[in-house]
Amino acid sequence: MESEFIQRAKALPALGAGLSVDVYSPDVLQLVQALGEAQWRPGYLEVFKATTSAMRWLRRQLPDLPLTYHGEGLWTTQPDFPQSHSGRQGVAEACAQLAALRSAWLNHECATKQMAGYAFGTYLPPLYTELSATMTAENVTFLQARVDAQARQDAIDPALVLLEMPPLTYFGCGSLAIPRFFRRVTERSACGLVLDIGHLWTVYRYTGAWRRRTVESFVAEFLDEFPMERVIEIHVAGLAEFPMRADGGTADDVRERPYWIDAHGAPIPALLFEMLAQVLAHPRLRSLKGVALEVDTKPIATIVEEYGRFVTRFDRTITEVQRIGHAGSLPSLQIETGYEIDVPQILTADERSALQHQYRSYVHRVTACDPRSIDGELSLLGGSPEDLSRYRTTYLPHELLHWGGELQDMFPKTCGLLGDAGVSLEQFVSAWFSRPRPEQDDYDFFLLKIDRFVEFVEQWCPAAGRCASEEARELRDAYRAANEPIGSVEERV
Repeated sequence: MESEFIQRAKALPALGAGLSVDVYSPDVLQLVQALGEAQWRPGYLEVFKATTSAMRWLRRQLPDLPLTYHGEGLWTTQPDFPQSHSGRQGVAEACAQLAALRSAWLNHECATKQMAGYAFGTYLPPLYTELSATMTAENVTFLQARVDAQARQDAIDPALVLLEMPPLTYFGCGSLAIPRFFRRVTERSACGLVLDIGHLWTVYRYTGAWRRRTVESFVAEFLDEFPMERVIEIHVAGLAEFPMRADGGTADDVRERPYWIDAHGAPIPALLFEMLAQVLAHPRLRSLKGVALEVDTKPIATIVEEYGRFVTRFDRTITEVQRIGHAGSLPSLQIETGYEIDVPQILTADERSALQHQYRSYVHRVTACDPRSIDGELSLLGGSPEDLSRYRTTYLPHELLHWGGELQDMFPKTCGLLGDAGVSLEQFVSAWFSRPRPEQDDYDFFLLKIDRFVEFVEQWCPAAGRCASEEARELRDAYRAANEPIGSVEERV
């Protein structure tokens, strides 16, 4: 696995300092223009999943700028990934978008928003266990084989699959330390990794490490155990307390660390740049190809200012790290994989069944459907029960009622009728997790929220069902129009 990874890593271009962006929020061309006016040109843009037509359009608009791909909806931590919609249609769409961008890699969070038939608005980390690490490695190998086969069919260079270490939103579960989990994954697959500095801070905060040591000593120990030689990309994004504070929060005393969580729209705390400097100095960081600020949902003026500070401080260091690593040029990697995907399964049927059961228990625990304390494989990763309770009682309800669309704004007439009938919106949270539902379409939380809310209204207040359906139709039409103008232009070109 290591030799295959090295060959693939050496074939990747060294891209330097860049930005991880969304096509629409903020408008990516307006952002590039603003950066140019400030005399900043990013080494690359990592583009978050949109429509394939949008990716083709963006590639034409920025023909000389390297573009890489941040995927979404590829749930490689889940036991049923190869057979699921995510593993079939989701991977096919990702391959099409990789080709449209001519991307050197496919980055995806090592996390999921759907597990055991339940959906969430933001990422949940995997179970940090030996069994889960083995399953993830098996699924990532399957994903890489699919990407390779499509690249050969399209006669293009294959993209390398990267797994990004996810954030902890107040808690993590498992029996295996996070750096050891990723060590196990890389021992069984040839994937690369993305190390997110803000996510690393959340590990410090929500495994309780902050109570025992300084952030500097924690980072040093974590990096020594983490497979740094597999890190292709580094991300830096904002952190904020929930609800988001405009200043990202403040805390000078290590004993009083704030409840920061990952927040791309928030400013980047100075602490994260200090951590980045420590990461860039690590001797096993020898495969680095890019360092990107994640800036989707952030005002353009703030992005330009932060990017300027970032490049001024780190550009030379990044270039030097890339120079002494695997930056040598090699011929394009020749992929021998055929069109049929046949990846040997590592886990036995019994192990696969056990992991599926563990993920069902995981969902029940974090949603409070099953509030009993569960030890062993589902124990907290050193965090406190109060932190898990904060996720259950505060963050999770906010996801469903407010995040990704305020229900009161989305369904104003329907919510009025529910209020008149004495039906509380808080009941929608328990209804959401009342039963598992098979994955049938690409994951889109906004559309999923619309469908589930209509179902909820029809069950709890049938008199408001027609109103909910009408408002839902208007929302879907508006959402489609907002996300497809680039595609519409594409068809006329």
